[in-house]
Amino acid sequence: MLKRNALCVGIDQYQHFPSATLHGCVNDARTMAALLKDLLGFEESDITLLTDQAATKVAILTELKRMVEGALAGRYDHLVFSFAGHGTLVPDLNLEDWDRADEAFCPYDLATSGPQWDRDHLIVDDELHDLLVQLPAHVLLEVYLDTSHGGSGLLALDMLMDRQPRFLPPPSTEAYRDLEYRRARPAHQKLLEKGLSHHVLWTACKEGQTAASCLLGDEWHGAFTWYFSQEVRASANHDSRAKLLAKVRLDLRTRHFTQVPVVDCGDLTRHALLRIDEIPAGVMPLPTEMPS
Repeated sequence: MLKRNALCVGIDQYQHFPSATLHGCVNDARTMAALLKDLLGFEESDITLLTDQAATKVAILTELKRMVEGALAGRYDHLVFSFAGHGTLVPDLNLEDWDRADEAFCPYDLATSGPQWDRDHLIVDDELHDLLVQLPAHVLLEVYLDTSHGGSGLLALDMLMDRQPRFLPPPSTEAYRDLEYRRARPAHQKLLEKGLSHHVLWTACKEGQTAASCLLGDEWHGAFTWYFSQEVRASANHDSRAKLLAKVRLDLRTRHFTQVPVVDCGDLTRHALLRIDEIPAGVMPLPTEMPS
């Protein structure tokens, strides 16, 4: 029997940026926590929920570090991390990569330093990679990112009154110009390489697209998280990840969302169910993206 642990993060409110308020991200964290508990073998005590004021950079990284240390000590062998909130971009600090940008996740205490985002109050994709790469090869890590890191793909359908993009542009004209000719390597590429071959990474949209919050009935939810949860429940967890991805893509397309979700994982994991009771022998094949 697998020993499980999960961290579900949802951020609607931003301490220093009330104008950046989102809707539905806290609901997404609760939706994921309920799904893990109801269908995927997690006990309530296995799940940590961080929302709004509780979801600072330090708090999120502290919980992730605790999970990694627990896996290294043999206490966990199935980990889940879900994040719903704003994404953004920052310049790559490596002087050799002057034309590169880093993708980043916005915690509750997001702040600026001069014209740029303050990296002490931002979770850069490199930080996630450097932490998660420490996981033992046998540990199954499943990550759900209902956020986005680019606004260039915004279309008219994304700007309807009952939809809300989950992306924060650079905080100043100077910061925007600094990023204008830089290209970000997608966070999922960084998380896949150098030792993270045994994992599953779900992203709510492709590179250049935006993930949306949407009004469903009288409640806001992330479009990806909502339809993913609905499909898992409808199948009673009898669908493989590949089949779930196809169904969620169809749900979004049918309802005129422009975002196209992606799952990155090895072939065996792609065709397996979300809930498993033991890790297959050996390390999974290197991850590959599902076809468009």
